[in-house]
Order: sequence, then C-alpha cells, then structure tokens
Amino acid sequence: MSDKNRVYVFDTTLRDGEQVPGCQLTTVEKIEVAKELELLGVDVIEAGFPISSPGDFQSVVEISKAVSEPVICALTRANTMDIDAAAEALRFAKRKRIHTGIGASDMHIKYKFNSTRDEILRRAVDAVKYARKFVDDIEFYAEDAGRADNEYLARMIEAVIAAGATVVNIPDTNGYCLPDQYGAKIKYLMDNVSNIDKAIISVHCHNDLGLATANTIAGVMNGARQVECTINGIGERAGNTSLEEVAMILKTHHAMGYHTGINSKRIYGISNMVETMMRMPVQANKAIIGRNAFAHSSGIHQDGVLKHRENYEILNPEDVGIPSNAIILTARSGRHALKHHLERLGYKLDKINLDEVYQRFLVMADQKKDINDADLQELMGDGDDKNYDDKAIKVTLLQVVCGDPLRPMATVKLKINGEEKEASSAGNGPVDAAINAIHEIIKDQIDIDEFNIQSMRGGSKDVSKVNMRVKHNGQAYYGYGYSTDIVNASMHAYVDALNKIY
Repeated sequence: MSDKNRVYVFDTTLRDGEQVPGCQLTTVEKIEVAKELELLGVDVIEAGFPISSPGDFQSVVEISKAVSEPVICALTRANTMDIDAAAEALRFAKRKRIHTGIGASDMHIKYKFNSTRDEILRRAVDAVKYARKFVDDIEFYAEDAGRADNEYLARMIEAVIAAGATVVNIPDTNGYCLPDQYGAKIKYLMDNVSNIDKAIISVHCHNDLGLATANTIAGVMNGARQVECTINGIGERAGNTSLEEVAMILKTHHAMGYHTGINSKRIYGISNMVETMMRMPVQANKAIIGRNAFAHSSGIHQDGVLKHRENYEILNPEDVGIPSNAIILTARSGRHALKHHLERLGYKLDKINLDEVYQRFLVMADQKKDINDADLQELMGDGDDKNYDDKAIKVTLLQVVCGDPLRPMATVKLKINGEEKEASSAGNGPVDAAINAIHEIIKDQIDIDEFNIQSMRGGSKDVSKVNMRVKHNGQAYYGYGYSTDIVNASMHAYVDALNKIY
C-alpha cells in the first residue's frame, strides 16, 4: 500500500475523553492507558492540556517518559502562556507535537472572542509561529470548522501552513455536519488551499447527532489522512469518534484502499481497561465492543451463525480480541442453539432426548427474558447422573478461615478419579486461598481469565452464581457454580472448569 493511503490515528482518550465529568484519571492510570495505546498502535497520543492544571501538566511529563513510539501531543490555546506550558511538559518526549488553535466560525469569532476575522487570523498565525520555536511538529485546530465559512476557513488553513503547521485539524466541534457536508468541506480545502500538500488534514468529529464516525470516514474519503478518536467513543457531551469503529471500518472495507497501524486484536482489551478505569460503562449494543455486538438470540440467526459465521457476522470477533461470539438463549432460540450450549456445558447428547428437553426449555424461556448456564443446569436436573458425565474431580471438603486482621486460609479436599487428596494454602481472600490450595493438589498452571459473580436480588439468602473462564495451554475453558456461599460457588465453578480441562 502506498503512503498516500496511510491513515494516522490520533487518540485523545486522555485529553478529550478524560474531560467527561467523573472520568478523571490519576497520572499512574494515564500512564497505564498510554502504554496500552502504544501497544494498540496509535500514531499520536494527546496526553493532556498542560496549562489547565498541575495534574494535567505532570501527566504529560510522565507519559512523555513512559511512551516512546507514538508522538506525544499537548493541547494549547492560541496564546504564549499555554504554548510555554506545553513545551515544558513535553521536554522528555522523544517525538513531540504542540496542538494549538482558535475558533474559525463566525459564531465563535463574534460570541466567544468578540473579535473579527482578520484579528483571529493574525492570532492563529502568531500562535503557530511561536510554537515552532519549541518543536517542529505543530498541529493547528480551527475550532468549530464544521460551521465555519469555507472560504474563510481555507484562508486560515493556508496561512497557518505557511507559518509552519504540519497538521491542520478541521473539527466538527459540535457534531453539526452531515457526512456529505463534512466531506465536501474537506474536499474544498484540498482543492482551494494552495499549500495543502505541505500538511496533513486531520478530522476531529463529535457525536451530538450520532454522525461522528460517518463524518470521519467522509473526511478520509475526501483527503484527510489523520483521524482523531477516543476508545469507546468517550468524550464531552455525546462523545467523540470511536477509534474501534473507524479502525474496523477501514479494515473491513479494504477495497477503499486505506490502512492504519492499529493492532485490532488489542481493541477489546483496551476497551475494557478504559471502561473500568473511567467508570464509563459501554452500552450493550455498542458497535464492535458492546457485549451484544457478536451476540445472537434469534433462532434463525443462531442457526446461520453456527453453520457459517459470515452468514450474520461481517467481523470475526477474534479480530478485535473477543474470544468468540455469544449465542444467547431466549424463547426465540432454536434446537441448534440449545444443542450448542448443552455440548459446551459438557452434557452427552446421545443420552438426552433433545426434543423433550427443548419443550421444557421453551416453557422456561417464556418465563425469563434470557437463559443463562445456571438455568440450563437446572433444566437438566442439576447434576443428575443421567445427564452429567462422571466428574473426574469432585470437591469433598472446603474449609476457610478469614477475618480482620487474620490472613485468609483454606483447606480443600478433592477426589480425583476416586483418590482423595488434601492441601491447605493462604491467599489474599478466601476464594484466592481455596484456589491456591487446589493448585497445591493438581500441580498445573491454570490462569483465571475472567471471574464474574452475579449480583444478588433476593437478599443474603439468595443463591450466588459464579461464571469463570480459565486458560490452560492457550485454550479457554468455562466453569459454572452456584451456592448460597460465594466461596463455595467460586470453588465449584473453578472445579467445573478443571473437569472440562481434564
């Protein structure tokens, strides 16, 4: 692929995304995210707005030290104090960029700056010239370019490129534009800015009308070669362009000819990291990384996916780091999906009358919105020997001691193929202690990849349901357990996974 088709990814999760109320991160947390962004393959990390606070300044300093591959970018307004602060914060960056700019729309010029077009143009040029005293890589943003007059915007962009800007950012700051309008604006600049070949056009779109990703793609198709995004599409108001959406659109529609440096297999991992650290839950139906993005409940869809994934999936979930698709059981599910789940849970289908089980399943599904694994175990008789394989490993004793300030200890006795073995161990909690004791017995390397406890709805006497995913020799296995005792439920989930391994 030629360089003209290379699309650079500018991530602003740590600046624009972190401006969302309640999403603020500590410097240490920002460094963790920045390192993961580096592994993801982003080209530019906008690390913060140094003049805004001592914490933001220090975060830019520390990210500059911790990350070496991406360009580290610091935001400023078009004044010397902001630019001085950015230059100082970037002093340790191996590759550095100052991102400065000013409003370009008549609305901003009149109501935000109480100024004139000519005065704003002068301030824009002066800011770029001043920033060039510190760094060679200058990005200029023309705020509210989405609503700016195209002829004036072209004059501004031409002037700042002549002053030394290497990247020009054309933000749809308020998410106002339609894709054809925004694409036409980028094309107008490509056609009417005489020195546009001396800079990269960047697109920064907000999602107020749900058009951020569409506008970004329209910008790329009309000549932009940098996209500004955030993980999970977080950002002020309705959010920014979603990095994962743009990356996977360009990867899926390879006939367009564009490519990025994004390692898509790391998308799901960093999505979960940002969701957890910033306390911003991802909506279930969010494209690419929502929990339902690869889930199928319709019987027709389930049958089609099980026969050939591409019948109903244009993306392979593993391409974005998700282990596999999810077949969700509802009253609309068919026999094929039920059979798939029963086999996954370890039931011998040659011992089961599937038609009879399916009729019982439909009765249960009519009473519940969806059916989980614990429900299936109940449906199958909760461990009846007629339906379960003989278990190679069984728990015969679990005893835990914990409290404050006592260190949690657990004693576990397992019957493995008829032979009883016992071990005791400590841990950072009763579950950890019990699992450590099991490790003492089985002497094998097994990693817990996912551990979920279903929240109680019926008070302290309710049944706790535990879902666990473990990895052994690179293969994932699922275990399920339930009990009024959380430790006991966790133990049985872990042992259930062990039985599937061995």
